[in-house]
Amino acid sequence: MTPPNSYDLAVKIWTERPAKADAEVVVRRYFSLLRAGRIPEVEQLIDHYPVRHVLKSLWTGSVEASGNTAADEWMQDLSWLGELDLADFHWGHTGSHVNVEITYRGQVVEVTLGFWVRPTDAGWVVAGPATYW
Repeated sequence: MTPPNSYDLAVKIWTERPAKADAEVVVRRYFSLLRAGRIPEVEQLIDHYPVRHVLKSLWTGSVEASGNTAADEWMQDLSWLGELDLADFHWGHTGSHVNVEITYRGQVVEVTLGFWVRPTDAGWVVAGPATYW
């Protein structure tokens, strides 16, 4: 029996290009794990860039930008991640790239996360995120 809050933590691979909605499910799962501070699990979920870079960018664009805490506190206490949320998904015209707006305490922040749907030798995967300002 699968526990109610468990996730399939293997990189999701499709045999053909996934629909946008399917890719968005992976992005939402990634963000949900990130918000929960489950960093080792986040690192297993998608073909990814270093999570540390993502955390630093999200911190800089949200908590630090609001002047709420010291600049080096972002890795010591990850509770601030719980105040982030996903906002709008903006797909590129080819359907292979999506930028996702992030909110902090309900306000859209300057940093967005960018994900790609790309082919690999094994099949199609979601890769990223990159951080954009």
